[in-house]
Amino acid sequence: MNIEDYRKTIQDIEGRIGSARLMAVSKTRTLEEIMAVYQAGVRLFGENHVQEIVAKFSGKRPSDMEVHMIGHLQSNKVGKVVPLVDMIESVDSLELLRKINNAAARIGKTMDVLLEFNTSNEAAKSGFLSTGDLFACLDEAGGLGNVRVRGLMTVGPVDCAPEQKDELTDRAFKELVAIRKECQARYPGLDFGILSMGMSQDYMIGVRNGSTEVRIGTSIFGPRDYSRK
Repeated sequence: MNIEDYRKTIQDIEGRIGSARLMAVSKTRTLEEIMAVYQAGVRLFGENHVQEIVAKFSGKRPSDMEVHMIGHLQSNKVGKVVPLVDMIESVDSLELLRKINNAAARIGKTMDVLLEFNTSNEAAKSGFLSTGDLFACLDEAGGLGNVRVRGLMTVGPVDCAPEQKDELTDRAFKELVAIRKECQARYPGLDFGILSMGMSQDYMIGVRNGSTEVRIGTSIFGPRDYSRK
C-alpha cells in the first residue's frame, strides 16, 4: 500500500477505537513499510522479536516514534533490547523484571513496563498464570529504581473453537479489567493507567472493555509474508 492507503486504513481504525491508542505491530515488516505507516500518522510500533528490533531500530529514528517490545522476552536478550525500546509490554516474571531493572540501571535508563497476564490460561502463551505470582512481582516492583510499571497486557484466546472466540475473548478481557482494579486497590503507589487488550481480530472487544491500547498488525499492513522474517 502507499502512504495514502495506509492513512485511510489508520483513520478508519482510529475512528472505531475512540480514545484508545493505536499500535502498529510491525513484526516481519520492512523498515520501508514501517516508515510509510509512520508518515501516514502512526507513532507507536510494536515488535515481537529482539533480532528484528536490533535490525530495524539500532540506527536513528524520528524523535516522536515509539517502539515497544510486545513478544516473549528471553532473559539472555534483555541487555540487547533495553537500550532500543521505550517500553517492554511482556514482563511475565519477577526474575525478568529484575533483569530489566539491572540492564536499565547499567545505562542510566528507567524502563517502562507492562505486566502480561495469561487470561486464557493457554500453555503456548506467556504471561502470569495466577494473581499470586503477579502480586509477588508487584510487591517488589515499587522498590526497583530503574523500572516503572505502567499497566497490564493480555492476549485474547487463540486455542478455541471459532464460534466461541468472541465470548471467550470478552471473558478474558473482563478478567484483566478485574485484575487491574484489584492491583489499583493493593498498590496505590503504582501506575496501572495502560490496559493493552485487543489485536486485529478482536480489538473492538478490547475497546468495549476499556482497553487503552490496541495492537494492530494485519489490519494495517495486510497479511504477513513470514518468508521475509
